[in-house]
Amino acid sequence: MTPQTRRKPRLLVVDDDPGLLRLLTIRLRAENYDVEAADNALSALAAMARVRPDLVITDLKMDQMDGIGLLKEVQSRAPGLRVIILTAHGTIPDAVQATQSGAFAFLTKPVDKQELLDQVQKALKVSGFADSTDEWRADIIARSAIMEEKLSQAHMVAGTDARVMITGESGSGKELLARAIHKTSSRRNKPFAAINCSAMAENMLESELFGHVKDAFPGVTRDQTGLFQTADGGTILLDEIGDMPMRLQVKLLRALQEAAIRPVGSTQAIPVNVRLIASTNHDLKQLIMSGHFREDLFYRLNVVNIEMPPLSRRREDIPLLVTHFLDRIAKETGHQRFIYAPEAVELLVSADWPGNVRQLENVVRQNVALATSPIISVELVQTALGVGPARLPSFDEARDEFTRNYLSQILQITGGNVSQAARLAKRNRTDFYKLLSRHALTPDEFKQH
Repeated sequence: MTPQTRRKPRLLVVDDDPGLLRLLTIRLRAENYDVEAADNALSALAAMARVRPDLVITDLKMDQMDGIGLLKEVQSRAPGLRVIILTAHGTIPDAVQATQSGAFAFLTKPVDKQELLDQVQKALKVSGFADSTDEWRADIIARSAIMEEKLSQAHMVAGTDARVMITGESGSGKELLARAIHKTSSRRNKPFAAINCSAMAENMLESELFGHVKDAFPGVTRDQTGLFQTADGGTILLDEIGDMPMRLQVKLLRALQEAAIRPVGSTQAIPVNVRLIASTNHDLKQLIMSGHFREDLFYRLNVVNIEMPPLSRRREDIPLLVTHFLDRIAKETGHQRFIYAPEAVELLVSADWPGNVRQLENVVRQNVALATSPIISVELVQTALGVGPARLPSFDEARDEFTRNYLSQILQITGGNVSQAARLAKRNRTDFYKLLSRHALTPDEFKQH
C-alpha cells in the first residue's frame, strides 16, 4: 500500500438475526465498506482486536450482552470508537439510554437504507476517517498487532480535540505517534511544535512556551513569542512532561483553565487555541504521590492515554524496522544497500533493546559503518550489543554458516539472478535452488527495487 492509498472504512456489524445481519452486510459492502459480521456481542468483542473497526453497528436486544453492554465495553477498550445502535423495539427510554451511554446514533428497524448510510458517513467523518489516507502513519514502521492497536487508538482520538497523554519507555516512538495524531487531525495544516521539558533551564522553558516581553529578564531587549502563540491552531507536544518544574506546572494549569497565556513580564492575557499532547517515560502517579507532579494537571492532560509498547513486546516489527533503516542509510549515503546474515537477524530479533527503536537504529548504523562486506555478520551485531561471542560452532554448523553467507554474497552480487549466481558458483540451477531452499534464502530479497 502506497502512502497515498485510501483504505476502505472497516465496519463491525453485530446482530443475532441471521437474515438481517446478512442483509446489512450485503448492503454496506455494496457501498464499498469493509464489513465484519458478528452474531453476538461476545463474538464482536473477540473480533475487535483483529478487525480494528472504524465504526460499530449493533443491535440493541441480544442475549448474553445487549447493545448497551457492548457499547460500554467498546468505550472501555477503544475510546473514541463510534457506535450506532439499531433496534426493532424502539422506544423513547431505549433511545435516551443509548444516547446517554454515548451512542453516536439510534435507529429503529426496519432501518431505512439512506438514513443508515447517512449516519455511517457522519460517524466516520467525526472520527476523522473521511479525510484519512495511510500517509499519516507512514513514519511509524509496524505490522505487529499491538502497534496496530495503538495506531487505531491514535487515529480515533485524532478525530477529536481531546488531550492525549502518551506514555512509554525512552526511544519507543512517543514523538512519532504525537506527530501522526497531528497529521490526521483537523489541525494538520497548522503548526506542530515539540518541546522537551527536561532539556532546558526553568526560565528558558517558560520563555519558550509562553513567550516574554522586553526587559522580562536581565539583558532581554526584545519581545519573544512563545510556542503557544506560534503554534496557534495547531498542536504542541510537551515531551517528558514529568520533568516540568512545579512552578511551570501551575502556570500551565492556569493556561489550560483559561485558554489563555500571560507572557513573562506581562499581565495581559492572550487567548490561545492549541491542542496539547503530553508524553513521559515516568510513572506520573508515583510523581504525584511524591509531590513532584500536580494531580489536577495530570487529570487535565490525561484525557486519553496511549501507552507505547517497548520493542521487546513487538519483536515481529524488528525485521521490518531493520529493512527500513538499511534503506534509509543507503538513500542518505548513495552507497550500496547492506543486508544482514540470517544469524545476525535472529540475534537482532532476540536482543533485549532497553533503548527500544532508537537503540535499534543506532546499532544498524554502527553495523553499516563498520561492515567490511555487503553482508553484516552476527559478530558485528554482537560487538554492537556488547554481548560475548557465541559458543564455538560444530563443524556442520560452521559449514552451514559459511554456505549461507557465500550464497547470500553471490545473490547480492548478481542482484538475485539465480542463473548468473549458479554459474558463478559452478553449480547447475537445480542444485543451486536446493541449496537456497535448504538455507532459507529467497532470491527476490536480493533483487534491486
